[in-house]
Amino acid sequence: MLPDYRVRQRDYLLEISRILTEELDLKALLTRILSIAIEMLGGHAGFIALDEDPNGWKIAVSQNLPSALSNYIERWMESQQPSEDNAEQTIPEIDRMLNDISMGMITGVGIMMTFQHTTIGQIYVFRNYRATFTSNDRQILSSFANQAAIAVRNARLYNQTRNQSLRMSALLDSVADGIIILNPDLKVVIVNSALERLLSVAPGSLVNLPVDEVFHWQNPTQGLSLHEATNTHFRNYSRSEMYLEGDLERGNHLKPVPVAITYAPLFSAEGELLNVIASVRDITRFRTAEEMKTNFISVVSHELKTPIALIKGYASTLRRDDADWDKATISESLSVIEEEADHLTAMVEDLLDATRLQSGGLSLKPIEFNITDLISQIVKRFSKQDDTHQFRMQIPDDFPTIVADEDRLKQVFTNLIGNATKYTPNGEILIAGQFDEYNIQFCVQDHGLGFDPRDTHFVFDRFYRSDEAAKTTKGTGLGLYLCKAIVQAHGGRIWIDESYKEGARICFSLPRVHPIIKQVIAT
Repeated sequence: MLPDYRVRQRDYLLEISRILTEELDLKALLTRILSIAIEMLGGHAGFIALDEDPNGWKIAVSQNLPSALSNYIERWMESQQPSEDNAEQTIPEIDRMLNDISMGMITGVGIMMTFQHTTIGQIYVFRNYRATFTSNDRQILSSFANQAAIAVRNARLYNQTRNQSLRMSALLDSVADGIIILNPDLKVVIVNSALERLLSVAPGSLVNLPVDEVFHWQNPTQGLSLHEATNTHFRNYSRSEMYLEGDLERGNHLKPVPVAITYAPLFSAEGELLNVIASVRDITRFRTAEEMKTNFISVVSHELKTPIALIKGYASTLRRDDADWDKATISESLSVIEEEADHLTAMVEDLLDATRLQSGGLSLKPIEFNITDLISQIVKRFSKQDDTHQFRMQIPDDFPTIVADEDRLKQVFTNLIGNATKYTPNGEILIAGQFDEYNIQFCVQDHGLGFDPRDTHFVFDRFYRSDEAAKTTKGTGLGLYLCKAIVQAHGGRIWIDESYKEGARICFSLPRVHPIIKQVIAT
């Protein structure tokens, strides 16, 4: 039959072993181990110190240890680190140090905590009476130290795994694309918030669902299905990815969203399929850009075809040898050819300007000029060509001269006034100007249908044309885009005046002398 202290030692070790499998809090576990060690050895106080690389030795837990003594021991340990040749030397050194400060009134026993030949800490028990610790005492403490070393190792592995999981979660949530991780059975293990927002589902509602219940396609996708790829392609230890495109249905009665999904397998070192990771990207903008490009090519082709056809038709008519055209007919025909050539030139210039903007912006050639005279010339030209609208200027007589690129501002006014005439069947077109000490401002207003509120945020986008405008009028969708680029290049801004309800009013403001232009003039 075992002696009583052996039975207690066995029971305590069994209890510690049980706690090791249940308790993940390192401090709570070390506190329990230290308490048992002090009780088994008839001690009064004690501590467990850990080697917190790179911060050195620190007391992790202590019991009945005065704070002054605890701080003294920590400072002492910082100056007496164990060497790689003899890590065990710290224990007798502590013995001597404690004997020095207590003059022999305290005795202690300590032992290193090692795991797989690596020292990770030390456990120490004190008695407040003079008594020698036996070899059996040291054996008991060694057993507890081994358990404590395992506890530290497990806790550190747990914390490392938890931190990696937290970093992974933060990384997934910071990604703009949707990410979903599937197990080999194609059930959801992890899903990030971006995908939950994209599909408009509640957080956490997709976990453990089969992938077929997550992705509902509006139309069947082409090519190999994910189940077929998992059962054949991925099972053969193939690391190649699988790509799908289609329209995904969403919750809350939202319309389907076009997405591109890339499935990538993750294998173990032995070649076993561990997970399938899917990256889900919203390709609405790419599809919109593709549609915009297609529509633009169609519109431009049509816009170019009309003036070319007119020029060719009138030129061919004038060249006929079997007709003797009078002077008025010839003049009218040449006038049409000239107008259509100007229209064609303006369209080509708009396309070139749009290309220049894409490759790095517009270049300005600033000069000082009278902007009122410029507007008068543009209005005069429109008045001669258009007898269905009345053009009126409302500009103060003392309007100042400005420093800007005259040709570019001419382009702005031409586009704004041209738009007003294009979208207004008849009536007055008003060009109003005002100024203060620092800025000038102009507005071009008409009495047409105005802008649909749904379009106001997009009218200055490249190639943008509302559905109604595309059906009723010609255009490439570049005019207002170029106006915005020119105004911004001068340091100004352009906007739609939504308070005006009798038609459309577009306004822009410019600094009277932009700092960049000042510098250009100075040089």
